[in-house]
Amino acid sequence: MKKCESTSTSNSGNSDGISRRDFVRGAAAAAAAFTIVPRYVLGGPGYTPPSEKLNVAAVGIGGQGKKDILDVGGFELTREGAILPKDTSGENIVALCDVDDKYAASVFEQFPKAKRYRDYRKMLEQQKDIDAVVIATPDHSHAVIAMAAMQLGKHVYVEKPLTHSVHEARMLTEAARKYKVATQMGNQGHSGEGARLVCEWIADGAIGNVSEVHAWTNRPIWPQGIDKPTDKPPVPNTLDWDLWLGPAPKRSFHPLYHPRFWRGWWDFGCGALGDMACHVLDPAFWALKLENPVAVEACASHYARMVKGVKWGSIEEKTDSFPRASIVRYEFAARDGRGPIKLSWYDGGMKPERPVELEAGRPLEQDESNGFIRGDKGIIRYSQYGGSPRIIPESNMKAYKLPPKTIARVETSHQQNWVQACKGGVAACSNFDYSGPFTEMVLLGNIALRFPGQRLEWDSKNMKITNLPEANKYVQTKYRSGWSL
Repeated sequence: MKKCESTSTSNSGNSDGISRRDFVRGAAAAAAAFTIVPRYVLGGPGYTPPSEKLNVAAVGIGGQGKKDILDVGGFELTREGAILPKDTSGENIVALCDVDDKYAASVFEQFPKAKRYRDYRKMLEQQKDIDAVVIATPDHSHAVIAMAAMQLGKHVYVEKPLTHSVHEARMLTEAARKYKVATQMGNQGHSGEGARLVCEWIADGAIGNVSEVHAWTNRPIWPQGIDKPTDKPPVPNTLDWDLWLGPAPKRSFHPLYHPRFWRGWWDFGCGALGDMACHVLDPAFWALKLENPVAVEACASHYARMVKGVKWGSIEEKTDSFPRASIVRYEFAARDGRGPIKLSWYDGGMKPERPVELEAGRPLEQDESNGFIRGDKGIIRYSQYGGSPRIIPESNMKAYKLPPKTIARVETSHQQNWVQACKGGVAACSNFDYSGPFTEMVLLGNIALRFPGQRLEWDSKNMKITNLPEANKYVQTKYRSGWSL
């Protein structure tokens, strides 16, 4: 099998008018007329020299976005919630956008010089000095914000899952290539050591020919499989609810949606699969090149209630929120010297059969989310972000001679890996050439959850389910009037 390779994409972007960088570049070029031309002059429009700070904006800063923008700005957030300065000086945080003033208050206070916005469209229209944008809103608005930023030549960092639909993931991948911007999806484990070890061990033949992948999570840890709420509490005066909805269908505000539980609703989130698979499946997707599944099938468990007027024992399944538990099975054809692969995903308490290779008394669980890859010579198991990989049985691990480290290591944080790409360094490790197809694969599982028990055959090139035409309406998100990609 071929060794895992880093993906790459161009990191230059587009900019309009004469900016402060254009002036600096012009002066530098003139000074170097009879010497070697500096790299940043050759970098093209949108290139930022490593010595110059980026002007960064952030959209969605109350949750994971807080951690992302603090990292980019030169701070770190402790488990206790304290904000501490890092060794690096950080980039210029010039604009902050959030629809909920209260939820975002601590970040607004941390960066008092940054201009504040509720509507990202106004931010992008009015503030011309922005070089890069961090996006950590609910899943349903990732794509429209990222696309708007890239069309203006802004580099983008988008939290996982990259998008809300398969179609959106394909569009963002193509847009990143077109606009030549630096991109990164926020699956932080992709910058870690563990995922690289998994890749190198599999490429080295540590477990032989791979046939199966199993991964599971303790999610959902939020309500799922429940009814859409019918009461209509007032919208907090700190929240612009219409902007929070963005491209999603219009509905009344409820605390079951914002700020914490939106992941469990089809209109806003991607469920347990979308939340964690971009972490847990990453080592296997990378090592085995698992893009373009040929088929997917799912089964699911819903809460049920008695339906008025229907005899005892009948149930009505919920369709507005994700199921409380699910199993999703993907099929991948043989490619690149490996045989076909079957990948199984479990959530909501579902788990794979305990491998016979795992010694008695040794727990199946290592973390809240876990995975293992089975070959004909053994198994590699790992924890949720690709961490702590081990070959089982343990006797195989002890006997195994570790191969050379052939994949470049990330010496910074995942966010700083993107910052360096924005400044003309190598492409960020989870740029959209990698994370776009990865997200497509993951979210295909959510389409299967709409049709439990049916095997869906997938034509990746044409983005079509070939054997169940009615399923194709879920490939592309339908936006409400006034919103588009």
